[in-house]
Amino acid sequence: MNEVSPEAPPVPFPIPAVVGPTAAGKSGLGLELARRLDGEIINGDALQIYRRLSIGTDKPTPEMLREIPHHLVDILEPNEAFSAGEFARRGRVAIHDILRRGRLPIVVGGSGLYLRALFEGLSPLPRSRPEVRAELEAWADREGPADLHKHLREIDPETAQRLVPQDRQRIVRALEIHRSSGVPMSDWLRRKPVEKPIPALRIGLTVPRAILYDRIADRVDQMVEKGWVSEVVKMLDQGFEPSAPAFQAIGYRQIVRHVRGELSLQEAVKDTIQATRRYAKRQMTWFRKEPGVQWVSGLDFDTVLPSLLHDIQCMKSRLEERSLNEQA
Repeated sequence: MNEVSPEAPPVPFPIPAVVGPTAAGKSGLGLELARRLDGEIINGDALQIYRRLSIGTDKPTPEMLREIPHHLVDILEPNEAFSAGEFARRGRVAIHDILRRGRLPIVVGGSGLYLRALFEGLSPLPRSRPEVRAELEAWADREGPADLHKHLREIDPETAQRLVPQDRQRIVRALEIHRSSGVPMSDWLRRKPVEKPIPALRIGLTVPRAILYDRIADRVDQMVEKGWVSEVVKMLDQGFEPSAPAFQAIGYRQIVRHVRGELSLQEAVKDTIQATRRYAKRQMTWFRKEPGVQWVSGLDFDTVLPSLLHDIQCMKSRLEERSLNEQA
C-alpha cells in the first residue's frame, strides 16, 4: 500500500465531507456535488470497502461508479480485517492523488471513527500482542463476543457504546489494548495524533427521526426484495465463514442467522431494522459532537445545493489563490 510522502504539499483547502446517519441521503448529495464540482468520491463507509457485499451495503450502482470515480470501494474480501488507521492511510493517498490530477476529493460516509482518523489522524495504539489476542479470541469462541462486550463496558464504557456486541474483531482489539497497556482504547484515541490534520468542510445531513426510521425500514425491505438473502448464501457457498469480519455487520449477521435456520426471514428483517435505527442514533450522537459540522436538511437537496456549491467554490478559489501567492 502506498503512503503519502512526507514531502507531499499540504492540502490547500478543506475537503468536503458529507456525513450523517444511514439513510439520510449522503450518497445522493455526494454524487451531485461531484457532478457539479468535477469531483471524485472517497468512500467513508466501513462496509462498502468489501467486495461481494453490494445489496446490504447500498453500494453505488455500476452506473454510478462509471459516471463518477469512487475510491476505497471493493478493496477487500469479506474475511479480511480493516481498521480506522488503515482507512486513514489509504484515504490520504486518495486525497493527494485526486488533488494532483486537478480534481476535487469529496468524502462521503457515516463511519465516524474512520472519518476522524482520516482528517485528524489517530494517536499510535499499542502493537498487537499475539498471546493476549489468542487468549481473547479463545474467550470469544467459548463465551461469544457479547460476553467480551459486557466486560468492555466495565473497563471502557465509551468504546463499548460505539461497538455493537457482535463486533468481535473490534471488541477483541479494544480489550487487547487495555490488557497490553492498562489504558482504555478511548483514552488512547484522545491523545495527540502523529499525522498532520487535513482540513475538512463537514456537511452533515439531518432528517426528522420519524422519517429517517421509515426510510431505514423501507431500505431494508428493498434490500431483501433485491436478493440480499441470495447474496449472503452465495458468499457462504464460496467458503466465507459466518465469523468473517464483514458478516459481523448489521443486517449481514441477521441474514446469516436466517440462512442457518436460527431466525425466520421476518425476524431477521425486524432485528435488522431495529439495529439499524439504533446505529443511526449512535451516528447522530457522534457527529453532533464533532467540531464544525455544517448541518443541512436531507429532505430537499434543491434548496441546500446552491448555497453548498457556492460556499465550496468560493472557499476553494480563495484558498488556492492564497496558496499560490505564498509560493510566489
